[in-house]
Amino acid sequence: MIRQEEFLLATGLSQETFQDVLSLGWVEMEKDDEDQLLFSDTDVYRVRKMIRICSDFDLPLIGGVIIVDLLERIDRLEETIAALEAKQEVI
Repeated sequence: MIRQEEFLLATGLSQETFQDVLSLGWVEMEKDDEDQLLFSDTDVYRVRKMIRICSDFDLPLIGGVIIVDLLERIDRLEETIAALEAKQEVI
């Protein structure tokens, strides 16, 4: 888990965009003993992907969030299909 300052540096988010991402509830956060926000490396990857998609396709933040969510769902579905196909081969 990384602290907010490190998260902002790693993602390149402005404070305003960071607040927008938090208001969407799109990243998971925890608080440490000092009440500082902590974020996962996975969320750094997701946010960087969202920023790249928004930039490449000139999309608003919510558009990038939706696309990343859909891409993650597709990945999970493909993994499920592969597991089911592997299971079927065993039978």
